[in-house]
Amino acid sequence: MDMQAPLAQAVPRLVPPVPAPPERDLPTLRFVAAMRTNGIGCWPAAAYEAPLLRRRLLGRTRFTVSDPEVVRHVLVDNAANYARTPITIRMLRPLLGDGLLISEGAAWRHQRRTLAPAFTPRAVETLVPHILSASDEAVAALEIEAESGPVDLFAALQRLALEIAGRTMFSVGMESHGGRLRGYLAAYAERLGRPHLTDVVVPLRFATPLDRARARFRREWIAFLDQVIADRDEGREGEARDLLDLLRAARDPETGRGFSHEELRDQVATMILAGHETTAVTLLWACTLLALSPETQERVAAESGQANKPFTRAVIDETVRLYPPAFVLARRAVGVDTLGGEMVQPGDSVTISPWLLHRHRRLWRDPDAFDPTRFLPGASPVPRFAYLPFGAGPRVCIGAAFALTEATLALSRIVGRFRLARADARPVLPAAVVTTQPDHAPAFRLTPRA
Repeated sequence: MDMQAPLAQAVPRLVPPVPAPPERDLPTLRFVAAMRTNGIGCWPAAAYEAPLLRRRLLGRTRFTVSDPEVVRHVLVDNAANYARTPITIRMLRPLLGDGLLISEGAAWRHQRRTLAPAFTPRAVETLVPHILSASDEAVAALEIEAESGPVDLFAALQRLALEIAGRTMFSVGMESHGGRLRGYLAAYAERLGRPHLTDVVVPLRFATPLDRARARFRREWIAFLDQVIADRDEGREGEARDLLDLLRAARDPETGRGFSHEELRDQVATMILAGHETTAVTLLWACTLLALSPETQERVAAESGQANKPFTRAVIDETVRLYPPAFVLARRAVGVDTLGGEMVQPGDSVTISPWLLHRHRRLWRDPDAFDPTRFLPGASPVPRFAYLPFGAGPRVCIGAAFALTEATLALSRIVGRFRLARADARPVLPAAVVTTQPDHAPAFRLTPRA
């Protein structure tokens, strides 16, 4: 069923390249290998048309859900029956501790209630100057870099996103700690953050060799974060508001309790990790798409001097449709349930993939094409549970408004200053492990605008 009425196309149709899906379900070992190298290769072609798929894998039943009503049931109506999977906890806890992203039950409810005031529209507005100052400095650095030839724009965008994360969290730049922070995150992603067969088959209560390596990483990681927070407090000047101020001042409206130091540290890790990596990949994909669509790029440039940027925001919305940073939401059934007529047993795995939902043949008009007009004012409403760049339900991303504001303003600053063009013809393909990364860092030519 076509759930979107088309708007008039103002630019040539663009279908960015993606890896072809396998024709049928992968054998077990190839499936596990795909999880480690590129998760979107796990799903067969049928997953882009079927409302629900079921298969046995490693002795367990796995459901892949792409029916918006069933998605709503899992994430909203019966959310309490679907918990984080052991593999998710194993991969993320060393980085995030017991922060908002992976906590459960009463601990999660306390954190969510306490954090909510820090992410209201008014609170986000106080952080906009940090976004703009970091973006302007990044543009100035790119002007110098572009004089020497093609630019590794992904590296520049990662630095920018990290700088924004540092300034919004700490009111200061990341000159002292940015390099080490990127080093920790890159090392974890490469060595410890990829799913392994033991993560799936060994119960969570037993530590694998990989778990022990992750524990060693965590000891170094939390010592580093404690040092960053201490250095920020020691060198703090002025009264600029930042996220750390907001988090320290936050109180649970039901209990009046704030965060302990350990809880605060886990929230800082969650906000920095979840915020800067997703923003960097979103901006890279947006720039890649605009380089392939000069007409669309010029519309973004034309808005750069305006206070309101509806088309630029639509480009970001369409970018995270085509390349959702969080490409999969994995849940484990706690109790018996029924999904789309299929019986679900405790321990069964339920996968909801924004990647599949956003490219589903029955849910979207021309799903593989880049078309920001889908999200302009006046367009047909986007089906709520067919579009999940930030999840849905009680666990919807608390920082979604900030992330969209950040990406829109940063993209506007970059495109308002440069014309973007690819420096070579090699296709940029998505490679999804933790986030939907590019398979290589593409080179760009940046031409300053008059």
